[in-house]
Amino acid sequence: MAIEVHLVPALQDNYIFLVRDVASGATAAVDPGEAPPVIAALASRGWGLEAIWLTHHHADHIAGVGPLLESFPNCRVVGSHLDRHRLPRLSQTVREGDQLSLGPSHAQVWEIPGHTIGHLAYYFPEDQLLFCGDTLFGLGCGRLFEGSAEQMWQSLERLTQLPPATRIFCAHEYTQANSRFALTIEAANVLLQLRIKNINEQRRLGQPTVPLILEDELNTNPFLRPHSPAIRNQVGMAQAPLWQVFGEIRRRKDHFKG
Repeated sequence: MAIEVHLVPALQDNYIFLVRDVASGATAAVDPGEAPPVIAALASRGWGLEAIWLTHHHADHIAGVGPLLESFPNCRVVGSHLDRHRLPRLSQTVREGDQLSLGPSHAQVWEIPGHTIGHLAYYFPEDQLLFCGDTLFGLGCGRLFEGSAEQMWQSLERLTQLPPATRIFCAHEYTQANSRFALTIEAANVLLQLRIKNINEQRRLGQPTVPLILEDELNTNPFLRPHSPAIRNQVGMAQAPLWQVFGEIRRRKDHFKG
């Protein structure tokens, strides 16, 4: 494997990711919502920091950029050209189809609007690693703060086409909380029931549920399953387009109190 990833817990429930090319030692931080835990993690491993990659503009993903540049002044900050007016200290703007180098490794830049208009994902095809910010979560997806349900569904549907073994690094530890809502949408899903047992045990032991495995999300995440007859019947939309079923699931989650 050419890439290794270290999870850095931050803030209340965020994850910052240190992405390192094993051969060269080149390291990027994805979505640094705060700087001290990143600096501590790098120092404990004797690593430098060559780049900061931002998925979107929300404060809990970018607030650490300035302090990190004080410690690593040559670090390159990368973000969406669409959000260049609201991302800090950018060295490079990127868009759909661009590639980023991390040593000899390369990540594809994907535009996946919905949570925000300028939301990006970074995908390493050789290692089947995806950094998706707040677009997809364990058993959930991001709120539609700026985009439409149709946009978000198109973004999520694109992610579903990746290899089933893809490891997905989402930026929040929401999986256990999301499981309670998932049961209201597809309670009879046996794979969901089994997964929730595993999730609860992971969290009891203090273990992260991230990275996700795409195949698990395809089998259990209601936001990726608007094609399911059981879900379509549950929300009373047996004949509706997929994006409309997705939108109804998202609406229900927005009002869920469990």
